[in-house]
Amino acid sequence: MATTTAIAIYFLIWWIVLFAVLPWGVRAQGEESPPGTDPGAPSLPRLLSKVIWTTVVTTVVWGLCAWAYVRGYVTLDGLASLMGLPQLER
Repeated sequence: MATTTAIAIYFLIWWIVLFAVLPWGVRAQGEESPPGTDPGAPSLPRLLSKVIWTTVVTTVVWGLCAWAYVRGYVTLDGLASLMGLPQLER
């Protein structure tokens, strides 16, 4: 796998995992929200913690994907057949 491809895949997985991690532990401000803010806005977003968790989870997921690709468990031909596409000619 080329380095730029690996970085691009890591970046895509990171963004997908970020949107999965963002709701973790969110508590709404409720009725005691300061004037001018949305009552549904989080009172303490903990963004640094979520970025760290996102990076940890992404590293594990990307590592498993890269391992499966390098070992040959996942191939382009295999993915094409799963989607019902014709086999690639080489």
